[in-house]
Amino acid sequence: MDHDVVDGVLAALAEPTRRRLLDLLAAHGQATATTLAGGLPVSRQAIVKHLTVLDAAGLVSSVKIGREVRYGVRPEALDETARWMAALAADWDRRLAKIKRIAEES
Repeated sequence: MDHDVVDGVLAALAEPTRRRLLDLLAAHGQATATTLAGGLPVSRQAIVKHLTVLDAAGLVSSVKIGREVRYGVRPEALDETARWMAALAADWDRRLAKIKRIAEES
């Protein structure tokens, strides 16, 4: 597991606007920054900055079609982060079960 990927994803998702952008892209597939800005109370320039952060974290990809740049979700980094979180949760579940078992034996 690449902790740099997980760290980048968590840092990128700490910002509510970026989470909303991922929601919009997941719901509508590819979209331009202009289209995304139409659905949020944020300027197009701010959207582009947020998309740059999401791209650096591996959460979105971009493709230039003519004069437009279309963005889409890249699920791989999210999948890796979800696997890390699931492993962390399983570890805590094991620890809590052990504590419960010890407490019940007393």
